[in-house]
Formats: sequence, C-alpha cells, structure tokens
Amino acid sequence: MALRGTQKRQPAPVGPPGLFGIRRWDRTRLVIAVVLALVSMGPLLYMLSLSFQSNNDIQGNTVLVPTHPTTSNYVQAWTENSFGHYFLNSLLLTVATVVITVCLASLAAFAFARYKFRFREFIFYSFLASLAIPSVLLLIPQYLLMDRLHLLDSLVGLVFLYVSANLPFSVFFLRGFFAGIPREYEEAFRLDGASTLEVVVRLIAPLSVPALAVVSMFTFSFAWDEFPLALTMLSTPSHFTLPIGLADFIGAHTTAWGPFFAGSVIATVPVVIVVLVSQRWARSGISLGGLR
Repeated sequence: MALRGTQKRQPAPVGPPGLFGIRRWDRTRLVIAVVLALVSMGPLLYMLSLSFQSNNDIQGNTVLVPTHPTTSNYVQAWTENSFGHYFLNSLLLTVATVVITVCLASLAAFAFARYKFRFREFIFYSFLASLAIPSVLLLIPQYLLMDRLHLLDSLVGLVFLYVSANLPFSVFFLRGFFAGIPREYEEAFRLDGASTLEVVVRLIAPLSVPALAVVSMFTFSFAWDEFPLALTMLSTPSHFTLPIGLADFIGAHTTAWGPFFAGSVIATVPVVIVVLVSQRWARSGISLGGLR
C-alpha cells in the first residue's frame, strides 16, 4: 500500500508540435479554424453593417459598426422595385426545383444502385460527364431549346433547366448512399408485397434522410442564387427572380447602395436557414455518400 502511494503519475503524452510557434497541435487547429471563420464571415458581417448605413455614410468613410444605424434601407428594399414579388418568384422556383430534383434523382440513383442492365456503367458515367462541361457554354443551346419548346420567359422552363443542371451530381451522390443500404431490408419489404415505388418511398427515403438533406441543400443554394440562366431566359419583369431584382438597385449613374445591401441580406437569410436546418444531417450524409 505504501508503495502505491509513493508512485508518481506519468505526465500526459504531448501531441506533435503545431504551427505558428504553438506547442500543441489541437490549439493550432483551433487558431486555423478561427482564422478561416473570420475570412468567410468577414464579408457577410461587413454587408450586414453596410445594410444599416445610409448612402452618404457608405459613399463616405464606411465603418464596421454603424454610427447612425437605420432600418429604412430594408423598408425601401422590400417595397421598391417589386422586391417582394421577386422574392416570391425565387421561392416558388427554388422549392419546385428541389422537389423535382430530389424525386427524379432518387428514382434514377435507386435504379443505378440496385438494378443491373445493359450499358449501366456507360450510361451512368456519361451522365456524370456532363459535370465537366462549363454551364456558360450551354447558355445558347439551352436558349434555343427553350425557344423551340415555347418555354422562354417562363419560370416553368427555368425549373426544367435548374433540374437538369442539378441531376448529375444528385444521382451520383445518392447512388453511393443507396448502394450501402443492405439488400435484406428491401427483400423483406418485397416479401410483404411492396412495389418498387413503395420500397423507394417507405424504405430507402427514410434511411437516406442525411443524403437527401445534402442534395436538397446544394440544389436550394444553386436555384436560389443562380443568375446567368435567369437573366438570359427571362425578359418580363413579373417573372424576374431575386438575383435579377437585386441588379435593379444598380443604375447607370446612381446606385442605391443601402437598399442593395439590405436586399442582399434578405436574400441571404433563406440560404442560411436551409444550411442551419440541414446541418444536422449534412455531415453524416456527405461522409457516407462520398465514401461509398
């Protein structure tokens, strides 16, 4: 007993030395995380600060913390230039794009993951190869196609283009996730008389919520922020989306900087909400879908 009391505890092992003169690597990672957070959040915080400043203050010596904050920019941004109507157009367009993309990508990914048919790999990788084509090169062919289909200057036509742009990545991502679901679950469902659609809806979809959340998050961000396609395809002001509406604040001679930054903050809020809500499943969805 006496020997046990006199024994000295060994010091805890110290990890490898970090960077910037910091002895512990975990503290180095903390410093790097803080720096990256400041770099990414800096422009957003500065935009938020400018949204509460008047045009005279913005054109003068701008500061990070407004000396005379005002909310008139938000009132002006929402009431002028049909900003509320543009917001509603973008919301309807984005929700429709997300729903259609998730449904079609789930069915296609299930077919690629579960069924064996002729030229399956060739079709899948040919479909995936479209990701290597810059979207700008497709503007003129897409414009001519929408003109032939009589879908120019239409939100419906824009939904079709957004869905086609998001399907390759969504199918690729979901295929890897679906392939990791044990086939025994599906066989048990089919023994109970479930059809293929019921298997996808009642079994695969509930087990793939993390992957579906990731696909929905990326699709929402793309459709909400997309500008070149909307600017090319839409010509009627009543059909304009939010990114085009923000451009109305920038004139040839004068620019309403205060309402412009206020409108930018309003346009950022839905994306931030979607990211925060889907963050619960995003980590596991990205890791599982990307590794399989």
